[in-house]
Amino acid sequence: MGGSRAQLNKPHKTRFSSKATRNLHKTSQKDKSRIAKSERNVVKGARAARVQRNKMLREQKRAALLKEKRSSNPSTTPPRVIVLFGLSADVDTDTLAQDLLKSLCPEGNRDLSSTVVSSEYKMRATILKAPHGDLLSCMEMAKVADLFAFVASANSSCEDSSSSDYIDSFGSQCLSVFRSLGLPSTVVFIRDLPVELKKRNDSKKVCASSLAGVFPEDCKFYPADTKDELHKFLWLFKEQRLTTPHWRSQRPYLISQKVDMAADDFNSGKCTLLVTGYLRAHSLSVNQLVHISAAGDFQLQKIEVLNDPSPLNLRKERNAMDSDDVLNAEVVRTLVPNETQEPLVVENIPDPLAGEQTWPTEAEMAEADENQKQKKLKKRTLPRGTSEYQAAWIVDETDDEGSDSGSEEDDGMVLDETESHYPKDTNNEFDDDRASLDIRDFDEESENDSVMMESENLTREQIEDEIKKIKAAHAEDEEFPDEVDTPMDIPARKRFAKYRGLKSFRTSSWDPKESLPPEYARIFAFDNFARTQKHVFAKTLDMEQSNRDDYILAGQYARLHIKDVPIHVASKLCLFSKTAPAIVCGLFQHESKMSVLHFSLKKHDTYDAPVKAKEELIFHVGFRQFVARPIFSTDNMNSDKHKMERFLHAGRFSMASIYAPISFPNLPLIVLKSGDAGAAPAVVAVGSLKSVDPDRIILKKIILTGYPQRVSKSKASVRYMFHHPEDVRWFKPVEVWTKCGRHGRIKEPVGTHGAMKCIFNGVLQQHDTVCMSLYKRAYPKWPEHRFPILDA
Repeated sequence: MGGSRAQLNKPHKTRFSSKATRNLHKTSQKDKSRIAKSERNVVKGARAARVQRNKMLREQKRAALLKEKRSSNPSTTPPRVIVLFGLSADVDTDTLAQDLLKSLCPEGNRDLSSTVVSSEYKMRATILKAPHGDLLSCMEMAKVADLFAFVASANSSCEDSSSSDYIDSFGSQCLSVFRSLGLPSTVVFIRDLPVELKKRNDSKKVCASSLAGVFPEDCKFYPADTKDELHKFLWLFKEQRLTTPHWRSQRPYLISQKVDMAADDFNSGKCTLLVTGYLRAHSLSVNQLVHISAAGDFQLQKIEVLNDPSPLNLRKERNAMDSDDVLNAEVVRTLVPNETQEPLVVENIPDPLAGEQTWPTEAEMAEADENQKQKKLKKRTLPRGTSEYQAAWIVDETDDEGSDSGSEEDDGMVLDETESHYPKDTNNEFDDDRASLDIRDFDEESENDSVMMESENLTREQIEDEIKKIKAAHAEDEEFPDEVDTPMDIPARKRFAKYRGLKSFRTSSWDPKESLPPEYARIFAFDNFARTQKHVFAKTLDMEQSNRDDYILAGQYARLHIKDVPIHVASKLCLFSKTAPAIVCGLFQHESKMSVLHFSLKKHDTYDAPVKAKEELIFHVGFRQFVARPIFSTDNMNSDKHKMERFLHAGRFSMASIYAPISFPNLPLIVLKSGDAGAAPAVVAVGSLKSVDPDRIILKKIILTGYPQRVSKSKASVRYMFHHPEDVRWFKPVEVWTKCGRHGRIKEPVGTHGAMKCIFNGVLQQHDTVCMSLYKRAYPKWPEHRFPILDA
């Protein structure tokens, strides 16, 4: 055989080939190679681009890791914060804190400060002890912890906790709160182990296996009884790469090591608060606004950069200790705000004349006079004795709709996306019924108009008793939670004047700018909130990287002079800082302004009491705290309208809407409720911030119910939904429905006690219940005070 040894299969018939394939033999061999080469280059180019992209990603990760390693230099970074939290009340964290301080700095004199410098481990650390039973202090320490160390005692046995034998009820509650906030790097210290080696190892294994399901998978368990065990942990902790929640690394914050106050000579009721500590996470500008946890938002008067009191370099430490002028020589640099300082704007100041109508121009007045003359020249046929004033109210035949303007039905309630005018002509109503509900054989009325009048002679007490009996027989509150009783002493058209009907809750339109409350004049809104957030973050990052003179770098020891702080607030902060450090965080642009915030939250498992809408609660959103009175609603994915819930139900997520300062998501949320008579606050719910949108439509739904007395196939006489015939005419445009699935509408009132005739799209059962759904827009309630420190 000559030629190639490759197998040659029989080619397909050419009549099934394309035109280009049949003409392929006309192409030269050079062109064939060129075409094939270009196709190979396309594949090769795609692969080369993919390889290049992967290489670029690896280089970016390597550069980011190198940058993080360089920035984690112990001499330039602030001391690492280790928070000790006892899982039960019998755990002794004080002894463990002293042992850690001695292991870090055995020759140091640890009197008051919990920040130590270790020359042996070449690291700086701050030891904080979370007080067991104080939920607020534990939460504040969890927000700033670099390493969260849970301490368990091998001898403890907690019977009141369902999670583990080593965790009591308060420990379980705090663990769920810490998970919602976002846990940093965690370890577990096991104390009080037996001395004998075999029993010690067995006890450690039992404790670790019992706690393994409670903590993250990467959580390490360390025995912490002896000096050698703590020494082993510290060597590992020195090289450990710590992780922090993402929300905490977005903004600068400072943990106070000293809080003091200075009197303000120009303002008698306010003072200047002095907060000293290490700046963390990001650089801070003196022109930024800051938030003091639980106290509010304030401006900075100045920032003083101080000498580091705990330097890692021993020579610098000795020079600092030998200095005589401690108060004056420690100030390295002072930053003063300039004209670009962010103003402290909380509420919008509405213009009372913004809605005033301007005076008409001469052209508009001339046009109005011309229209008036044309109306006078037009001849009209008026009844005898009609005055000019009365004639102005008579509608011409050429006007729209051509309905009787004096009829009571035209004053009725407007149903969205349906016809609002219903003539009195019975034949026209019959045509509408046939078209909309497909009712057949309705040519003659076989029933008398006074079919329900047998109850007109009943007294008011008898009617109320009968309504209660029927309500009790049909009560299913869990299935129909929105049912309300129509009052007998107030007309329904006045009691439910703010409500309206909707043809479809999902598709009917509702103007978000319609009939807004006065509080909406005090808040701020954005055309595109996501775009604003992206612009603010990019602007802040660009200003931080430009090495401006008004910024102090992360890791520097500084004293913040916060101006215009009320004296009673400053005195409480100085008192509270003795038990837990005060936290000061920097704010982005617009974050001091009030708006409508929406949170996704779930009721906490440990809270059993009902949570009613518009109840005063304390919201912990990231580093910030404020008091709010929320309303709860569902979160409909396929609709722009959301149904309000009167209570926060357990076991499912709801949306909470409040008036609060703007915050950029995502941020964790912890909702607390203040206890009575100075009791500790309780955890009500946990969740996260979802959006900032004043135009989110939340509708409160009510259901008015009536009961059929006479039923004739698809027609029925319904009573007890209304008590006045005028109310029936007012709500006549609104569609009615039944609990068995029928839909219909009101035809006309009957008698003088609010009975009415209804027609439905099918046969009605005698035991059925006739319902009418009404909606009105609901809004949160403006809080009386905005920050929880005023209640402390």
